[in-house]
Amino acid sequence: MKQSINILISGGGTGGHIYPAIAIANEIKLRYPDANFLFVGAKDKMEMEKVPQAGYEIKGLWISGIQRKLTVDNLSFPFKMLSSLRNASKIIRKFKPDVAIGTGGFASGPTLIVANSKGIPTLIQEQNSYPGITNKLLSKKANKICVAYDNLDRFFPADKIVKTGNPVRQDLLSVHTKIEEGKSFFKVDKTKQTILVLGGSLGARKINQLVEENLEFFKNQEVQVIWQCGKLYFEEYKKHNELENIQVHQFLNRMDLTYAASDIIISRAGASSVSELCIVGKPVIFIPSPNVAEDHQTKNAKSIADKHGAILLKESELETFPIIFETLLKDKGKQEHLSENINELALPGATTDIVNEVEKLLKK
Repeated sequence: MKQSINILISGGGTGGHIYPAIAIANEIKLRYPDANFLFVGAKDKMEMEKVPQAGYEIKGLWISGIQRKLTVDNLSFPFKMLSSLRNASKIIRKFKPDVAIGTGGFASGPTLIVANSKGIPTLIQEQNSYPGITNKLLSKKANKICVAYDNLDRFFPADKIVKTGNPVRQDLLSVHTKIEEGKSFFKVDKTKQTILVLGGSLGARKINQLVEENLEFFKNQEVQVIWQCGKLYFEEYKKHNELENIQVHQFLNRMDLTYAASDIIISRAGASSVSELCIVGKPVIFIPSPNVAEDHQTKNAKSIADKHGAILLKESELETFPIIFETLLKDKGKQEHLSENINELALPGATTDIVNEVEKLLKK
């Protein structure tokens, strides 16, 4: 196979689509240092910033999703789709990719539709336990579908599916060796249990409200809290940094040390977060966002909770949080049980396995 290959990658809208795409590109680059890469994203979305930061070129399409209610955006969708198909065709004609990879998000739809129409081998990577509309449509023509959960043959052709897991940050594989470093980094008391609260890079209003309402409760439980409240909410909640044993962060850069410092984790259930938490192997309370397509976060969390690897707490049941939390905090056996079970679901070789499938397509 020629060493100078052209790799087209499309995915974005959220970090859950972008970071897997970058991880796949990085692994291909390790194997083929002379490979050429081009990303295709949606204009004005976060991939237009994050991909260049990772060292890759990206082109933007004028595309967005379909809203569930009648909006101006919905009325303009057919025009955006036609524009994106036309521009994707121009990009592909000029770049001449040897393979096209889609990791989900608005731009991957038109990009891979065009790639398929031109006979270019395509691979899609589905992060969630319940796929979105784009990947369901693309699966009909895709050559290979890499998934992170079982039973996705309900949505995709079974003969195309390979269970690989989701790419995660490689520094998370050694979290268990960094406990002392993590606790020192955050200056937490090693004699107390540390609770990590994650709401995503932008933040989660319901989770932030839950934490604020229970600050006195946490104090009474004698725990310390590392609280990532998110970019949208930091100004509102940073005042609580004045409290003893409470740390409020807009964003957490060293996730390996963050996970290492924590004893119990409260988190949303986006696909990337779930995959990371399986590898980290700490007790988790998932509070999935109900405001995402197909309610896929609840389905992600349920797939772990059904195997006794985490506790699933719906936003509609948050009043039960103090009882659930206190019970878990005092039951070391339950904590160990959850840790062992979630860790058994980890797929740490996901990036390698996905790129192995890409290589098979290249060799064809």
